[in-house]
Amino acid sequence: MNGSAGLEPVTPAGADPVDAIDAPSGSHGTDLTKESESYTHGHHESVLRSHRRRTAANSAEFLLPHLRPGMSLLDVGCGPGTVTVDLAERLADGTVVGVDASDQVLQAARDLAEAHGTKNIHFEHANAYELPFEDDTFDVVYAHQLLQHLSEPVAALREMRRVAKPGGIIAVRDADYAAMTWYPESAALTEWNILYHEVTHAYGFQPDAGRRLLSWVRDAGFDPAGIVPSASVWCYATPDDRAWWGGLWAERCTQSNFAVQATESALADEVGLEQLAHGWLDWAQQPDGWFAVLNGEVLVRA
Repeated sequence: MNGSAGLEPVTPAGADPVDAIDAPSGSHGTDLTKESESYTHGHHESVLRSHRRRTAANSAEFLLPHLRPGMSLLDVGCGPGTVTVDLAERLADGTVVGVDASDQVLQAARDLAEAHGTKNIHFEHANAYELPFEDDTFDVVYAHQLLQHLSEPVAALREMRRVAKPGGIIAVRDADYAAMTWYPESAALTEWNILYHEVTHAYGFQPDAGRRLLSWVRDAGFDPAGIVPSASVWCYATPDDRAWWGGLWAERCTQSNFAVQATESALADEVGLEQLAHGWLDWAQQPDGWFAVLNGEVLVRA
């Protein structure tokens, strides 16, 4: 996700997390009027450092061929705005709005747009389930790395459809944690991946969202004839990329909201998290280290 949006924290309650994720909108009593969910990553500097590296080219390539001059675009969960500003500069004759549930990242996004001199953009605080726009407002609605952090992804997709113009585009892209792969083999990274699944499931979220996007879009009621699924990857294999990726995940394991949730849900302790952090740093130092993140993508007509 470029950023965060959704509901108040969902406290682990012993319910089957898969049932909670895949249940129809509103079927398990979720209050969709709340402002923000318990975003797994939070907004630690290690998280924002990752978000700031995202661009339209590396995070929205599947959408770019469909953009036209004069279009209006909404970025849901825009985070610090790097992709949003990039899209606005590509749509110089159009208008772009970024929304997020975090005031911290919204200010960073505004500062970035000002620094770039981007005039056709503005940012608003918003709930992904109750977007503050009229029906049929935008030509394009885009959400990057958002749905994996929502307990009701289908409800969010329906809301995106509501604010999209008839015939407009909804474009979503999410990682798939179970499909992530790396070399050399690392017991620490395997344990990190297992723990990440346990933590996100405990809070009612779906870390393997990428493979589910097509299913969620269909469940949201979109015409199957207008759905275009795809996939793309991020790969970290150069020395600089390994140092960057391994370093930020080492920090996330001990300092981000992921660490808080892992300990609060009694799924890990500080010693275990430190061991995972060391595992990430050890992997980053391997001269043949390689890590790939598979991202599912869906582009659909409203």
